[in-house]
Amino acid sequence: MPEEVLEEAAREMLDYQGSGMSVMEMSHRGKVFDTILKSAEQDLRALYKIPDSYKVLFLQGGASMQFAMVPMNLMKNKEADYIVTGQWAKKAAQEAKKYGKVNIVASSEDKTFSYLPDCSDLHISENADYVYICENNTIYGTKFKELPNTKGKPLVADISSCFLSEEIDVTKYGMLFGGAQKNIGPSGVVIAIIREDLLAEDIAEEVPTMLRYKTHIDADSLYNTPPAYGIYICGKVFQWIQKQGGLQAMEKRNEEKAKLLYDYLDASTLFKGTVDKQDRSLMNVTFVTGNEEVDAKFIQEAKGKGLENLKGHRSVGGMRASIYNAMPRAGVEALVAFMKKFEEENKDYV
Repeated sequence: MPEEVLEEAAREMLDYQGSGMSVMEMSHRGKVFDTILKSAEQDLRALYKIPDSYKVLFLQGGASMQFAMVPMNLMKNKEADYIVTGQWAKKAAQEAKKYGKVNIVASSEDKTFSYLPDCSDLHISENADYVYICENNTIYGTKFKELPNTKGKPLVADISSCFLSEEIDVTKYGMLFGGAQKNIGPSGVVIAIIREDLLAEDIAEEVPTMLRYKTHIDADSLYNTPPAYGIYICGKVFQWIQKQGGLQAMEKRNEEKAKLLYDYLDASTLFKGTVDKQDRSLMNVTFVTGNEEVDAKFIQEAKGKGLENLKGHRSVGGMRASIYNAMPRAGVEALVAFMKKFEEENKDYV
């Protein structure tokens, strides 16, 4: 989270803009929160240049809830194509199988998701309602630089860990969604951006009311009590990004931060990146030494220097540096400086 946002939220904790209430305690049906919600949507629309033909929803349940909601609402022909490039896409595909036929049209599981498959000429199923991807793979450090050729089928993308990290063309997607807790705000909010024509009424009658996108669209994200404080923070982050110069400036800054770390990894004799260069993520940089004991030593010593959360996901091990929007360049510089020092002091392991 940007420190500026946290400091502003702290100042408003007990009294939001003279309302006499904290956002945590005000009515979600009141005029004050209505302004917060509408402003957040307007600012997100401005950042992503979202056309009026797309609906924006602030929901609960995290991105994992969307693994079920997507097929429940969009799998009209009971068939969809999934591109599996990591654990989250794999889980989404498994969930979708409960609601229809799932075709895995591409996968990188054969090499532990360390690359992205060629998606320029996939065998897209004739009856598929959509093609699904996880655009940035947090655990494995990969990112789609070019979107798959879906041959006219709507593209559904989980963008949880690259949300607002760069400019995108929303019209290339049928739907985007993402949990807020990586790049946008606190956990508890998921944002969905859905092309309106995909939201036909004829979904299965047994789909619960709360799991229908149209329920939330018709109620402007207020069908039930929303994650009000989380939405408030998301709105603050949208404003913060605008102050930084918008997404063009944010993308440039993220590219510069990532380059610092990747350039060092490419020159290092101790540390090695784990992802094919053309598929590297700007948000999640994964690397190893090739020796699990040295990896553990590095993580422990880094923690002692105030460099936190560098341990890789339990499913892959190694190290992972997540350098989301709010991470300043100075944080990446500090990590690289420590890595150089650690490498010099551990030459025996090279």
